[in-house]
Amino acid sequence: MRETSARLLRLLSLLQMRREWSGADLAERLDVTPRTVRRDVDKLRDLGYPVHASVGVGGGYQLGAGAEMPPLLLDDEEALAVAFGLQSGATGSVEGLGDSSLRALTKLRQVMPSRLRHRLDALRIDVVPQGAPRSAVDAKVLSAIASLCHVHERLRFDYRTNDGTESRREVEPHRLVRAGARWYLVAWDLTREDWRSFRVDRMTPKTPSGPRFTPRELPTGDAAAFVSSGISRALSQVTARVLLDAPIEQIAPMVDEYWGALESADGDRCVIELRGESAAGIAGWLTAFGVDFTVLDPPELREECLQRAEHHAMLSERYRRS
Repeated sequence: MRETSARLLRLLSLLQMRREWSGADLAERLDVTPRTVRRDVDKLRDLGYPVHASVGVGGGYQLGAGAEMPPLLLDDEEALAVAFGLQSGATGSVEGLGDSSLRALTKLRQVMPSRLRHRLDALRIDVVPQGAPRSAVDAKVLSAIASLCHVHERLRFDYRTNDGTESRREVEPHRLVRAGARWYLVAWDLTREDWRSFRVDRMTPKTPSGPRFTPRELPTGDAAAFVSSGISRALSQVTARVLLDAPIEQIAPMVDEYWGALESADGDRCVIELRGESAAGIAGWLTAFGVDFTVLDPPELREECLQRAEHHAMLSERYRRS
């Protein structure tokens, strides 16, 4: 019985490794007869594993998807990757997965051999409780949109833009893309007759979904590149040049080339070129450097910084008097 169980596990592992196996190949790998392979396949089916068989030239065995989730066989590295992913994903940009992630991690850890539990414990991380980010999306919403992308059905939703404007949209959903902590839907906008990307956390999907459609070809061919290009355009709406009273070596570690570029200036100062969505946003970034600065351009950024300075001075005076 023990030998048979070990052979079944080995057979299951082989079926998970490759899309299709011939009976002869499996018999050779397991060092048994083709008849024994057929009997072991029947035992796997009794356990709930959907093993499909085809006959004739090129026929063989294939592990398919079933109605329920059967046990999986994972090698050491796969098990660690899944466990660490569950541990890291307990908090993040998708709401509604935290408890499920922790339950799955507990079940996985219980059946891990000690050598893997020790490695997983070494990877254990502490998370500062900050709650879900403002851009977090509900797991059910994300799953529903992903399903419509897969079955090619139109999606209707209310959408809120960055300035608070709301509108009803109808699109042909193409692909979901994650960029940092945000999720985007790339879709063909039926009203504007053009490709658009939408932040999922600003969407309120409506039911029922629309009719089926024939998928269009995205011009860039890559949904992630399309979203990245859109983000770059948004961050380039305002460009500013600022003189910082600090050497370039001090500022460089705090600057990402995605939104800023540095150059040396006279003395122990440097000039930074910033790209952002608005002057207000860039003014907020400047405070993070913690040094004195002079706005070189544009004038609206200089005005924004002056207004903030006056506001902070007023608050400080109120606090001092109180």
